Amino acid sequence: MKEFREMVEANDLSGVGELLADDAVFVSPVAFKPYQGKAVTAAILRGAWRVFTDFRYEREIVEGHHSALVFRAMVGEVEVNGCDFITVDDDGLITEFMVMVRPLKGANALAEAMGAQFEQILAEAAAETKA
Repeated sequence: MKEFREMVEANDLSGVGELLADDAVFVSPVAFKPYQGKAVTAAILRGAWRVFTDFRYEREIVEGHHSALVFRAMVGEVEVNGCDFITVDDDGLITEFMVMVRPLKGANALAEAMGAQFEQILAEAAAETKA
């Protein structure tokens, strides 16, 4: 998804909510259940951006309403390879954002780092819902 990739490459996810459908779903690489809703999805994406360093997309595959953006990043001292699978609706809004990462050591580092962010993520989502 071009607009999301441009936000990431500009190092500014402040407007990510504008790219999300109200019923957007975030599918985490480390959580059992998907997260439902625009506010929490936006907050998770901003939280992930605080966790990753040296993030870069290496490849993008687009087929209709579906995009796969292959990335490489660091989480602390651990290198992570992954892919963002993004589905958009007919209006171009993100309806599903699914992330997969490897290796296991990277997934574990990401789970720990995101866990440390989760209180802030939930507070951001709650504030966004009230706005």
